Amino acid sequence: MAEVAERLGFSTGRQVEVLRSLENFVREQIDQHLSRRKLWFPNDLTAADRSGDDDALIRNLRGAAKGLPAAVLVAVALNLLTEEGLPHFHRLIATHMGADSTWCEWNNIWTAEEDRHGCALRDYVRDARLFEMRPLEQMQYQYIEAGFNPDWEGDPYRLLAYTSLQERATQIAHANTGRQAGPVEPHLQRVLAHLAGDESRHYAFYRSAFGAVLEQDPDQALQSLLKIAPALAMPGHTIDGYQQMADVVRRADIYGPRHYQKIVEELLSFWRIGELKNLSAVGAAAQDKLMKIPRRLERMADYLEARTRGLKSFSFPFLNEGPLSV
Repeated sequence: MAEVAERLGFSTGRQVEVLRSLENFVREQIDQHLSRRKLWFPNDLTAADRSGDDDALIRNLRGAAKGLPAAVLVAVALNLLTEEGLPHFHRLIATHMGADSTWCEWNNIWTAEEDRHGCALRDYVRDARLFEMRPLEQMQYQYIEAGFNPDWEGDPYRLLAYTSLQERATQIAHANTGRQAGPVEPHLQRVLAHLAGDESRHYAFYRSAFGAVLEQDPDQALQSLLKIAPALAMPGHTIDGYQQMADVVRRADIYGPRHYQKIVEELLSFWRIGELKNLSAVGAAAQDKLMKIPRRLERMADYLEARTRGLKSFSFPFLNEGPLSV
């Protein structure tokens, strides 16, 4: 078993055993996921079929898009860039979960569903003429070329903890972007609502999977969660200009540290972290530290908001309307 663990990149043989023992559980979760979803395709949202005269539709789309707030434009750009980072995450899941199990089947389903997100957003962005596309495409290319290699030390529990937190964060970002776009451009809200719906179902899967790991191996799972939860490195944080885009999105109350604090609180409650018993000394110490994270995140959010009050000017190469103030 230790040889298998080493070959697959897992931290311990015990983790291999736990993940294998959960394959029937994963199969049940996959079946539930498939029964809940209503499969959609990007062309259902922004059609590009040869039949029909859609010139008026495109004109209306572009006219409505001109009224989108600048912060929403930045959020859409950031959402698109991060969604197109999908190759990194398929690789990470395959690396940490192996290629010959029910976990692999989930990875393929998840990847197929996620692949539509970048397509749907790109179709909208292109038809609406929302951005200067070459600078945006350069940023996307550089992000993929740079890679995304979090220091998880081959720990599959960290992968499940990360995806639980990240899927919820992405769901919130898409949903809030759509809400702010909706009064001006309801079509964009519809596109983002489809993405957010997928993220909600993916979140449910990863949240349940990590919960099952907690039941089987609580001491190690708590230590793994403690490595991830204090500061989530969002997908795309290596993108050139990411911090500036993230600052715009935070200032517009689309997504930021305050939202992340609530996500952590939500998951600690769902997994009943504070109620776990019969832990080792190491597990109990991790539990105690985890329960203190929300308060620390709240202080950090308070500090950041106090330090950055007032308008700030931003400039991005993909926006053709000059500097924006948020």
